[in-house]
Amino acid sequence: MGKGRLEAFSDGVIAIIITVMVLELKVPGDGTLASLPPLAPVLLSYVLSFIYVGIYWNNHHHMLSTIQRVSGGGLWANLHLLFWLSLFPFTTAWMGENHFSTWPTAVYGVVLLMAALAYGVLQQVLIAREGEASLLRRAVGRDWKGKLSPVFYAIGIALTFWRPWAAQAVYVLCALLWLIPDRRIEHATGA
Repeated sequence: MGKGRLEAFSDGVIAIIITVMVLELKVPGDGTLASLPPLAPVLLSYVLSFIYVGIYWNNHHHMLSTIQRVSGGGLWANLHLLFWLSLFPFTTAWMGENHFSTWPTAVYGVVLLMAALAYGVLQQVLIAREGEASLLRRAVGRDWKGKLSPVFYAIGIALTFWRPWAAQAVYVLCALLWLIPDRRIEHATGA
């Protein structure tokens, strides 16, 4: 089947995820600047998660630009990814409201890890459908970022039980790794 419905559905779900995250932000009770510092953990959690959702949306878009068709397995693999992304608003709010404490930060890391693994599964399902000589397979190459990210998230989860701020640093570092534009697919497609 064509990929159009998959793209449209995914874009809609990701837009809703971002909307739900921003709706979790509570307006300060008064109009003074002094009311903002207590909200810093919530705002920082939102910014980090917004960046992650943006990274997934961008990479998902690029990945789908390399394929023509999708199988039923591809639809399920995509839903698997969207499931983990849909937990971002919950874990973001929990982590921010609890000032990056241990368990919310660990669960946030688990969601990051599972989303990364789900993205990898989707990528492999799409490659299997298109074939080893496919444009996506050539564009992905060895996919060092895709292989390194789950390792970072696992390290972050472990660090949470020692120093939650160290886990946050790992999560930010991994986001920065992906924020640097990845031109593999653009080069492969000539875009």
